Amino acid sequence: MQNFMNNLRDAPVSAWIGIAIVVIYAVLAIGAPLFAPFTERASVGVQYHPWSAPHYLGTDALGRDVLSRLIYGARNTVGIALLTTALAFLLGATFGLLAATLGGWFDAIAARVVDVLMAIPPLIFALLILTITGTSVLSLVLVIAVLDSTRVFRLSRAVAQGILTMDYIEVARMRGEGLLWLIRKEVLPNAAAPMIAEFGLRFCFVFLFISALSFLGLGIQPPTADWGGMVRESAKLIGFANFSSWQAATFGLAPLLPAGAIALLTIGVNLIVDWVLHMSSGLKE
Repeated sequence: MQNFMNNLRDAPVSAWIGIAIVVIYAVLAIGAPLFAPFTERASVGVQYHPWSAPHYLGTDALGRDVLSRLIYGARNTVGIALLTTALAFLLGATFGLLAATLGGWFDAIAARVVDVLMAIPPLIFALLILTITGTSVLSLVLVIAVLDSTRVFRLSRAVAQGILTMDYIEVARMRGEGLLWLIRKEVLPNAAAPMIAEFGLRFCFVFLFISALSFLGLGIQPPTADWGGMVRESAKLIGFANFSSWQAATFGLAPLLPAGAIALLTIGVNLIVDWVLHMSSGLKE
C-alpha cells in the first residue's frame, strides 16, 4: 500500500487527469439520483426544448431531460461495461492461467477453442447471437464477456508461460507446491501489472462495444438511458441545426453530448493505463 501511495504521489500530470476524469464519472454514476435534476424516464417538458432553465441541455423527442439522461447513462453504460469486463477477466484469466500451468491436452483444446472464437468478427458474432437470444441486459453481458474473454485468455496465457519458465517456479515445484499455490503465490503477483493495464484497455473496448451495439439498436434498450442509444436518438437533429442562433445551433450539438461523454471516459482510462504500463516497465523519466 505504501509503495502504491509513493507511485501515486510521483504520477505524471496526464495520470492525474485520467484519475480525475474517472473519479468524476464514478461519483456521477453512483450518485445519479442526487445529481440528476429529473428521473431518466420521465417526460418533464415539451420535445426538443432549447438549452435553458430548468432543462440546461434541453429535452429529447419525448420531452425527457437530456442532462438527467446523461448522468443516468453514466450509471447504466459504465456499470454494465464494468460488470462485463470483470466477468470477461474472470473467465479469460482463469482459463488462461490454468492452460499455461497445466499445459498438455487442456492447453491445446482451450487454445483451439479461443482461436475459433477470435476468427469470427466480434461485432457480427454479437449481432447474430443477440438477434437470436434477445437484447436483455443479461444476454448482452454474457455475450460480450465470452467474446472478450478470448483476448484476456491469450494475454494471461502468454504472460503466465513466460513466468513459468523462471527458476523460482522450478524451485517451488521441487518443494512440492501445488497448482493453486503456484498460480496464487508466484504467477499472479508477477502478472499483476500487465493484467491491470489490460483490464483498463478491455474496459474501454467493452464500453465502446456496448455503445456501438446500443447505437445499432441491439444494446441497452430504451427507455433505459444509454449514451450509445442517445447518440442514435439525437443523430437526426444534426440536419435541423442552424448556426444563425444559439438555440438553433444546440440541435446540432445534441448528439455530440453523449458521444463526447464516451470519448472523454475512454481518454481518461487510457491515460491511467499508460501510467500503469510505464510503472510496470521499470523505465524512468
